[in-house]
Amino acid sequence: MRTVTRTQIVGLLLSLAGYGAVGCHATSPAPVAQSPAVAPAAAADAAEAPGSASPAPPPATAAPQLLRVSRMSAATHAERDHLLYLPAGYELAPDERWPVLVFLHGDGSRGDAKAELDYVMRNGPLYEAWVQKRDLPFIMIAPQLPTFGREAKVEYLKNRTRADIPVRLDAGVSERPTETATPEPMVGAVAEPLPDGATGYGPEQGWPELEADVLAILDDVLASRRADPARVYLTGLSYGGFGTWYLASKHPERFAAIVPIVGYGHPELMPAIASAGLPVWCFAGGRDASVRVKNFYAGLNRLEALGARDLRFTIEEDMGHDVWARVYAGRDVYDWLLSYTKPRAAPGPSVAAH
Repeated sequence: MRTVTRTQIVGLLLSLAGYGAVGCHATSPAPVAQSPAVAPAAAADAAEAPGSASPAPPPATAAPQLLRVSRMSAATHAERDHLLYLPAGYELAPDERWPVLVFLHGDGSRGDAKAELDYVMRNGPLYEAWVQKRDLPFIMIAPQLPTFGREAKVEYLKNRTRADIPVRLDAGVSERPTETATPEPMVGAVAEPLPDGATGYGPEQGWPELEADVLAILDDVLASRRADPARVYLTGLSYGGFGTWYLASKHPERFAAIVPIVGYGHPELMPAIASAGLPVWCFAGGRDASVRVKNFYAGLNRLEALGARDLRFTIEEDMGHDVWARVYAGRDVYDWLLSYTKPRAAPGPSVAAH
């Protein structure tokens, strides 16, 4: 008869309780971990419980992590969450500073930044890194625009369901959605004046409304994570493409390069971007009936006339509005971003690893 010691029993109970489990591998709903502000407090309570042994801290993990982080919004004056992605190997490299990619989603991914936050993962670099399990070496920041009442009048917001949200599978990856078929013929485009009333703010109730929130989130990440302030990049699609132009023009010193997709920049935004020498790679869809190619040229020609040297404009002639699916699924745009680094400031204080 085998004798089981008290130590073995305690060890078995701790194992069953889940001590030592790390990473973030849940499936639907959103596979996110606790906010970093919560987890240490819970560990401290467990350590102080009378009559219980202090559990060892979980070992560092090589796996990527997707965290849900809460903060008060300057725009809504309420608590809102955003997603923070830490790449594979982040915890195993305590002396490494990582590039940061800020992602601004499109109109169809708006939400309350709580129960609806998962819609942010429908597309973009976060979808590629988390759902498709691609090794993209960025800390990623993904905030969410409020609906501002648009869910009552915009069909694709009214009709969406949680079934539209992709999930990270325990094994393998989800099948990619097919590119949207566009019946319009490829005819090219001639530059035209911008629509009446167009301004640098882009479409109504867009990312300019969250300007202060986005910058505050970025500052938090730069202060609390092992992030490289010389390699901060900005990208966005559709509404987020317009928002990328806007934020880059207002704060060009914050970013090393930008990638706006299917959102054009207004000429009035270009002097600040050109003056800062900010690299730009812009994308449009030749068959896009929502954001026409003909409206991109006014801003891009203005930027070029102001002396911009690092400017690319790519038109995916065979695609409609969902150009982002092809761009983010490729590798070129990530390699291009990483080829740019801002001049480094003097080293600051070391950041505790977490």
